[in-house]
Amino acid sequence: MTELVLLAPEDQVETLAEALEALDALSVSVEDADAETPAERALFGEPGMPAPKAGWQRSRLVALFAEVSQAHEAAALLRLQDFFQGCEVVGVRAVADEDWVRLTQSQFAPVDITPTFWIVPSWHEPPPQARQIIRLDPGLAFGTGTHPTTRMCLRWIAQHPPLGQRVLDYGCGSGILAIGAGLFGAREIVAVDIDPAAVESTRLNAQHNQVPLQAGLPEAATGAFDVVLANILASPLKVLAPLLCGHVRPGGHLVLAGILERQAEELQQAYAPWLRLQVTDAEDGWILMTASA
Repeated sequence: MTELVLLAPEDQVETLAEALEALDALSVSVEDADAETPAERALFGEPGMPAPKAGWQRSRLVALFAEVSQAHEAAALLRLQDFFQGCEVVGVRAVADEDWVRLTQSQFAPVDITPTFWIVPSWHEPPPQARQIIRLDPGLAFGTGTHPTTRMCLRWIAQHPPLGQRVLDYGCGSGILAIGAGLFGAREIVAVDIDPAAVESTRLNAQHNQVPLQAGLPEAATGAFDVVLANILASPLKVLAPLLCGHVRPGGHLVLAGILERQAEELQQAYAPWLRLQVTDAEDGWILMTASA
């Protein structure tokens, strides 16, 4: 593999990236050319906010090619284009061989939910203080325990153990919340998702953790539950308000995540006809909202 490295102003990033893809680049990444300098500029987006710009005032584009000849040919062709004015070819470089499996694994360390409750990838030994352990590796579905929304939901489960209760995980992703409920004593667990890959991921992860549950598409969620968990995003949570509230039995609990701090009031208004939501946890700009029926 070979990388072609270019510099471009912000207004040329999209055009240059499209040209690189047309020239058979396997991938194109855009970085801040001034990163780790006083000129570095934050550029990020949030759910519900306008999309971020395509690049930075000085952007570095790194295009990956299968052959070194393709990278040199692409550089030569780009230099001839009118839109390349103001851009610069930094160079062509070979991609060093990597143990990609080990590199990926190194990015996922055990995650503590409480001092005794941990999420541990299969290639790590559990820490000695761990009493409850979810074994979970990165996969096709969302939910490895590293995101604040997942951690807050799992913390709530640890603080309110669903002993002998019926639990619904709506939008289960990897099944991590359903598995957490099982570890803390849930009697019956139903985990549903609109993505069949997430349903299969949940089944496999639950088997790996020896947690019995029923996983399926949303229509598999029937009846009332003592605990309803939904870690999605604010917009679908608002649409799902009557459905989710309808699954909470009297005396039961609704636990919602995937919500930014600034979205708390609109969620409270959306759920007001059925339940009174309150903010019960917060982390890195995200909040956990809960209600009792």
